[in-house]
Amino acid sequence: MRPALWFKMGLREWPGYLPLIPILQHYKRDDFSHDLIAGLIVGMVTIPQAVAYAFLAGVPPEAGLYACLVPMVLYALFGSSRQMVVGPVAVAALLVAATVSEYAPKYSEEYLQITTIICLQAGLFLWILRLSRMGGLVNLLSHPVITGFVNAAAILIIVSQIPAFTGIESESSQPLAVITALITALPQIDRLTLVTGAVALTLLLAWPRILPPLSRIVGMTIDDTHPATKVGPMLVATIAVVWATLSGADQQLATVGVVPAGLPEVSPPPLDLELWLALLPASVVIALVSYVESYSIGATLAARKQTRVNSHQELIAIGAANIGAAFTGAYPVAGSFSRSSVNFLSGGRTPVSSLVCAAVIVVVLLFFTQLFSALPHAVLAAIVMVSVVGLMDLKSSRHHWAIHRHDTLTEIATMLMVLFLGVEVGLAAGVLLSIAFFIRTSSRPNITQVGRLADTEHFRSIKRYDVETLPGVLALRVDENIYFANAVQIEDKFMKRAQRRIGTQHLLIVCGSVNTIDATGLQMLIRLNNNLKEAGITLSLSDLKGTLLPHLNAAGLGDILTGQIFFSTDRAMRYFADEAKAKAEESKNSEDTEQPPDQQQTS
Repeated sequence: MRPALWFKMGLREWPGYLPLIPILQHYKRDDFSHDLIAGLIVGMVTIPQAVAYAFLAGVPPEAGLYACLVPMVLYALFGSSRQMVVGPVAVAALLVAATVSEYAPKYSEEYLQITTIICLQAGLFLWILRLSRMGGLVNLLSHPVITGFVNAAAILIIVSQIPAFTGIESESSQPLAVITALITALPQIDRLTLVTGAVALTLLLAWPRILPPLSRIVGMTIDDTHPATKVGPMLVATIAVVWATLSGADQQLATVGVVPAGLPEVSPPPLDLELWLALLPASVVIALVSYVESYSIGATLAARKQTRVNSHQELIAIGAANIGAAFTGAYPVAGSFSRSSVNFLSGGRTPVSSLVCAAVIVVVLLFFTQLFSALPHAVLAAIVMVSVVGLMDLKSSRHHWAIHRHDTLTEIATMLMVLFLGVEVGLAAGVLLSIAFFIRTSSRPNITQVGRLADTEHFRSIKRYDVETLPGVLALRVDENIYFANAVQIEDKFMKRAQRRIGTQHLLIVCGSVNTIDATGLQMLIRLNNNLKEAGITLSLSDLKGTLLPHLNAAGLGDILTGQIFFSTDRAMRYFADEAKAKAEESKNSEDTEQPPDQQQTS
């Protein structure tokens, strides 16, 4: 393609890479009123969560607020989901803490610099996936693997908040070690810290339940899905700050402390080749998990509006958000399910609501950071605990067990390995286990004998339907792709079925469910054809996908095939029926001509 033509095509298509532009071109005044309200509510939900997740990730509290600025704006510009809100999330924070704590102490400047490296690597990796059209790589993280990982991550996050919730420090992040330390140090529990955390936890859990009846008392109607039920963290944080300040408890409790006012400075991550190489595997995991989580949220919200999100555009958008976080002193970001749901339920119509939320964060950073100084860590721990409980999905295991037990085993194994072997090892083991189950299943494909259903062109299993078969024809349907993992098993089954069925003259392989045949599968078919030939049985194929024919011809199978390649099973069976009828008539005529004249006359 000529460069000038390519350039013109690029100019015509560039608005597709900036979905916000066409949205603003058709923006209405009524849209802004909805986006304004939604943005303000999301902002109130975001502020306490951002600070809480910052402590979970091990970065200073202002870094959590920074993660809600440029990343949120960039996603609003590039994202294909109209309601999804991008920013700090619990799972990404846990992954960051598990990775960076090996290289620097938490809450230090060196620690934050390492998180910016991870942001940049994650963003660039997602862009590389988009440019190389390898976005399908994220499908390696199957639903059971993701569910098992998220359940384990939620447990790890809850356990990690126990020290802040009780005032008992633990040198280890392993669940058993933290719980053991808690049991052995029960007499040393800080009672004020524990009571503060317990009261905050109770209020957070009770708020969505007590608000609807309270609203009815004052003549309002608020159900449990109303956006007001989601502002519990802001309400509890405000009450905690006021109480701690007035009572002087901020002098006895561990609190957030001074949060620098002002907007983040734009600076590049440090360039250290050795550190970059060491962080790369963890950055890839964080990028994949962040993208899968974000895309799932965007697709769920889009389904409610009967729209769709563009998976390729999401790679660009989530990548851009993380690159923006890298240059503004933040840590990896992703789509937030809780805040995106609040945005949707609050009536947010376009990404402008995210821009309003970002404006709320700007105002807080410029004028109200001093209010965080008295916010107790125990309250932040309670906010984190309540937030991650909603991420857990313990019902899917029972559902998967009834449908596909391998999924349940993969989910449970992934969860256990993440808990006891670490995040990266657990995720990798879960992916390998799911691949192993897939290969195990496909290596033992279902091969079914089929017959004609009444007088139709349809063919079904002889075990499930009352069908008609031809005496000399064995029609077998392969319900799997033919490749290296199952080629030998398929060959053995074909030979045994053909030799075991007395009177078989033709073996017809019905390939309607076969989408690919690799080199090993082609060699198997050639070998099967030769072995059947020695047994006096022809080999024919039917229902071949058009993409498979060139491969068969390239391997030379079409030239040596003892039978034929038929367009459909119906045509193949009609051909064999006509052939059998012709042979029967020919045999009858031959017998008649061989009889002596007196016998012919008698007959």
